[in-house]
Amino acid sequence: MSLALYGHPFSSYTQKALIALYENGTPFEFRCIGPDTPEHAAEWLRRWPMTKFPLLVDGDRSIVETSIIIEYLQVAHPGPMRLLPADPMAALDARFLDRFFDLYVMDAVQFAVNSALGSIPVERAAGRAAAAQRLERAYAWLEGHLAGKTWATGDDFTLADCAAAPSLFYADWTHRIAETFPLLRAYRARLLARPSFARAVEEAREFRPLFPLGAPDRD
Repeated sequence: MSLALYGHPFSSYTQKALIALYENGTPFEFRCIGPDTPEHAAEWLRRWPMTKFPLLVDGDRSIVETSIIIEYLQVAHPGPMRLLPADPMAALDARFLDRFFDLYVMDAVQFAVNSALGSIPVERAAGRAAAAQRLERAYAWLEGHLAGKTWATGDDFTLADCAAAPSLFYADWTHRIAETFPLLRAYRARLLARPSFARAVEEAREFRPLFPLGAPDRD
């Protein structure tokens, strides 16, 4: 059985896994979860009732959580692009930045999105304002961190950049990255130009009306 990825093209975490697969040209079947594919939703929930995607299926094995999926791919289906460095300290740096983008950038975006959807007891405006404060702190830290770097950890594209691409993509929609953060803005532009992420962005373009905060007419 070939690899199968269950998820949705507009999902940031699905995109994170897709970037890793595209970077190495890893063959897989994408099984989109949506109203037109109830069979995919049923199998996804059977394998992972926590109702979070993406889910990677490799034979009888189910792998969840995007960071683990990317590390699993490197172990079980390695390709020419090594997304987790061989050096242990460099690998720790990549893992830390991966956590930073998920916990301090994407989580803030999700808070604003959830408030707009009414899935948490926070008013839409208050949720977006709280997210903006959190994102400003993250942007400021990243601006200092990115000095002298092409990618999140330096010269090499890693797991951290797989996390950064969708996180910063949606973060900028939620709370615009100001011109006072030129290094971060340039980094986001490099991520958008990366073929693996550009492909994921294009595949999700038709779903932009679903963004509850209103998708801007750019990117």
